[in-house]
Amino acid sequence: MSDLQERARALDTADELAPLRELFTLDDTVYLDGNSLGALPRHVPARIQEVLTREWGELRIRSWGESGWWTAPERIGDRIAPIVGAAAGQIVVGDSTSVNVFKAVVAATRLAPEGRDEILVDAHTFPTDGYIAASAARMTGHRIVPVAPADVPDALGPRTAAVLLNHVDYRSGRLHDLPALTAAVRAAGAVAVWDLCHSAGALPVDLDRHGVDLAVGCTYKYLNGGPGSPAYLYVAARHQPVFDSPLPGWTSHADPFAMTPGYEAAEGAVRGRVGTPDILSMLALESSLDVWDGVGIEAVRAKSLALTDFFLECVAAYVPEGRVTSVTPAAHAERGSQVALRCEDAEPVMAALIARGVVGDLRRPDVLRFGFTPLYVGFADAECAARLLADVLAG
Repeated sequence: MSDLQERARALDTADELAPLRELFTLDDTVYLDGNSLGALPRHVPARIQEVLTREWGELRIRSWGESGWWTAPERIGDRIAPIVGAAAGQIVVGDSTSVNVFKAVVAATRLAPEGRDEILVDAHTFPTDGYIAASAARMTGHRIVPVAPADVPDALGPRTAAVLLNHVDYRSGRLHDLPALTAAVRAAGAVAVWDLCHSAGALPVDLDRHGVDLAVGCTYKYLNGGPGSPAYLYVAARHQPVFDSPLPGWTSHADPFAMTPGYEAAEGAVRGRVGTPDILSMLALESSLDVWDGVGIEAVRAKSLALTDFFLECVAAYVPEGRVTSVTPAAHAERGSQVALRCEDAEPVMAALIARGVVGDLRRPDVLRFGFTPLYVGFADAECAARLLADVLAG
């Protein structure tokens, strides 16, 4: 056994989060793609079976009230809130991330002072965010201004209405400075909108403490909600009385069952709802969140950094020099919970790794991505992945 293997074993033995791995359905595969799709918590299938057979099969329509279906979007939002540093009553669950980006960007332009006609968008954003923001700009008469997150403070001006940024860059794993950028946006009189898809559940976000205006995020990555699980929308309490959604559906009405022709918005985060909740996937998400009971996000962050540090150390020790280059920042303050390695033949390399039991993914043309989900990934996984990567590259 190598020194790195021995260290990995010792680190796993000392890891306070290691027992959580048993809460998930996993096998001998080294699963480093939880930043795309989180693993299945073991207890979720039984919960969904109960929903299918009793709540839907027996109670049927009564479950909207008796089983709490109607209030699920806010109830589950309140369970996500501590993970992202938000007080209760500010997060509603439902729809996709894309739909929530649309709601947030348009609502942000309506919250901004009159006369502002620019929307600053992360120049390296996940493509859908850019597509949605561009469409929102066309519909509202605004102009899109692509800008690197580090350059946002200099790009802000009297015409800036809203700024849409990703907390973690999905390609490189770079963590952007949410506190400083939010402060700069608000000081300029604009509205800050954050996409938390690659940070929520992996590191502290502290939405309330840092004064974020609006935020969106998915739940199928680090929150392990399942494929296509519903996203969420955060509306800071100070904005809720005037939050004006561009999708005023019937479930966000102040009296939805009155079925009146005129729209009157409900109070609070409920304004972010649109149509009938997708109950099966929503309740699967609610059950998945049980794995977070008693887990502190600071402990998760500490393990995430330790895992990515150790993986990079193993890569440096095992991989032939010059075959890969890390594009993920070395500084902890700038790193999310993934490691991205630039590799000339990334696609066949990842295919070979998957065939050997190490599952990551890639971003074309040349980036290998390895996601480290601290609730179930261990140090032995990191060492094994680096060692098998070296074998593939040497072969």
